[in-house]
Order: sequence, then C-alpha cells, then structure tokens
Amino acid sequence: MDKLHAMGIFVRVVEAGSFSAVAHELNTTQSAISKQVAALEQALGARLLQRTTRSLALTDEGGRYFTEARRLVAEVREAEAELRKGEQQLAGLLRVAASVGFGRLKLMPLVQSFLAAHPDVKIDLRLSDGMIDLVEQGIDVAVRLGELPDSGLLARKVSGTRRVLLAHRSYVRRVARQPGLPRVPQDLLAHNCIVYTEQATRHVWNFTAGPGAVEAPGTVQPVQVSGNLQTNSSEVIRSAALSGMGIVYVPDWLLDEEFARGELQQLLPDWQAPLLPVHLVSPPERRHSAKARAFADHVAKALATGPSPA
Repeated sequence: MDKLHAMGIFVRVVEAGSFSAVAHELNTTQSAISKQVAALEQALGARLLQRTTRSLALTDEGGRYFTEARRLVAEVREAEAELRKGEQQLAGLLRVAASVGFGRLKLMPLVQSFLAAHPDVKIDLRLSDGMIDLVEQGIDVAVRLGELPDSGLLARKVSGTRRVLLAHRSYVRRVARQPGLPRVPQDLLAHNCIVYTEQATRHVWNFTAGPGAVEAPGTVQPVQVSGNLQTNSSEVIRSAALSGMGIVYVPDWLLDEEFARGELQQLLPDWQAPLLPVHLVSPPERRHSAKARAFADHVAKALATGPSPA
C-alpha cells in the first residue's frame, strides 16, 4: 500500500463526504476507494471512519488524524510542485469554480490563455450560480461576486462590477405609454422586474443618484421590486431579458454584446448601483498550491488591467 496515496484518498473522502464522489473524481470504483481507506486503517491500527448506509462520520482518532493528514498531503504536494522550476512547468489538475454567467463570458477566455501558457495543467471548471462548498468540492480557486460572508476561506479582492438596469426594446415599446418608462427608481414598482435570487439583496434593488438625477447626488434609494419571474439562474435572466419579459438588474458584462447591438436599452442611467467586489477565494489548505497561485495571479492581472469585468 502506498500510504501517502491512501492518506490523500482518506482526506478527499472526508472533504467530499462520500466514497462515491471520490471514486468519480479519480475515475475508479467505490469499492477501490473503500479498500484504500480500509488498508490505511489496518496499517494504523485504528478505525478512522464510522460507516453507515447513508453517511460517514469521523471517529475521534479519525478526526485527529484527518487534521494532520490534510496538512501533510498539502505539504508533500507543494514540495513536489516546488521541484518544477518556473511557471512553464506547472502540471496537474486544477479545480476552478465560478457563477455560470461570469464563467462563460469572462472566465473562459482566461482559462484558455492560462492553459495555452501551461500545457501540462488540466482545469476542471465548475459553473454554478449557487454557493458551493469549496472544501467539499475540492476547489482550488473560485471567483465570487459581491460581499463575502465571514468564513475561513482565503479571499483576494481583484476588481469590481456594477449592475445596470436593462430592458429589451420590445418591452420598452410595450410600456412606453402605460405605465411609461421609469424616471426614478420608485417607478419600478409599476413594472415587471425579473429577480435573480442568488443575489443577496434579491427583491431589493439599491440605487444612488448621480449628477443627472432629479434627486441630490448621493441620494440612496432602495426599491422592493416584484414581477412574475424569479430565478437562481443567470442564463434564465439573460433569456428573460432578451425575450422582452421585463426589466433586469444585472452586471453590465452579462448582456454587453446585446446592448452594444442596440437590442437592449439602459434605464435610469443617472442612477448608479453599488459596486460589487470580485474576489478570488481558496480554501486555506490551497495556500501553498503553485498552480492555484499562478492561476489566481493570471486572472487577477487580467481583471485589474483589462476592460471592466463588471
């Protein structure tokens, strides 16, 4: 038995919460993963996991061993990475997570350029508009928009993004007379607003008066909007906006191509949305990962120096 290999499998089983998830990751069978953990327990002379038909739980000995094992596995992997001198020699699998819209429209070009520069790296890109558990999913680097909750994750602010209020030209024509286009945020109460439920504020859309607004500059005006559709999917938001269903409040990169073609009209241009920070986030045990650092630096540089990611 390769004890270090078995130790790494044990760590991933605990992080993922199941043998089957790790088997899927490693393209092997659940039985093979279970045998590795059992062999490790036999070698150590201690039961590490309590197994039931529905769940896994660490024993007291397993809990103590897991803490040290995770540290040792990370240190060995880092030592191996340090042997590869220079960024061009980075190699191995890197798990990256982002929201669907940001991942498809903004992150994919950066993934492509990173892989072109580091041909020995493989990226597993996980896109989800929900808040996934980075440790459980084995994520090395995640891109998250908005304020971060308190956690033990390592976070690095790299940029910011603003939302814009948009409606398709067909919706604009339909409401031009009744109820009329919104001129101040409170006018949105008379409109069909498509709500993105993964945003922390959800139905409350916040605006700040700019120089051209009827209110004094800096005036903050929150509006509790409503409509006949709410969704946790940025792709559904895109579809709803482009089909003229209602007004959307989205990061300006989500529909920038369609806006540039004149399909969409910006509403309340004299009112600004709060800036949403863009963070790169990693679990603490990934702090020494050379691949994760290189990828994070690549993304941070692009977002900080390129066109507004937001």
